[in-house]
Amino acid sequence: MDDTGPDAEAIEFAHRMFDLARAGDERLLGYVDAGVPVDLTDAKGNTLLMLAAYHEHAPLVAALAARGADIDRLNDRGQSPLAGAVFKSASDVVDMLLGAGADPSRGQPSALETARFFGNDELAGRLRNSDPNSR
Repeated sequence: MDDTGPDAEAIEFAHRMFDLARAGDERLLGYVDAGVPVDLTDAKGNTLLMLAAYHEHAPLVAALAARGADIDRLNDRGQSPLAGAVFKSASDVVDMLLGAGADPSRGQPSALETARFFGNDELAGRLRNSDPNSR
């Protein structure tokens, strides 16, 4: 038996945590409060916050950020939670992340580049106004 990696039960538990984040299920917060790492990442480098942001769950994103989640952490493809929210045109998630200090120029493509690429002038303007690097 190989004891160098996580066991099947631990992997299944982690998958359940990622599913809760995707679903916007705030029961996830109880697990985080009990010790699940707030920046737990899946095999692609997506954090719980990234998954919640991409799936447009602003209340869960806010609660994870309040618990110390890294709002600018990039996944393995170099994408930020803010860029994911912009891609989905999730204005409430974008507003929450900007309010928490997310960097619109972080990642590749950045949230600002994503808004411009998809012709979302309204979000691009909000991102530009909150980005100290574009003033």
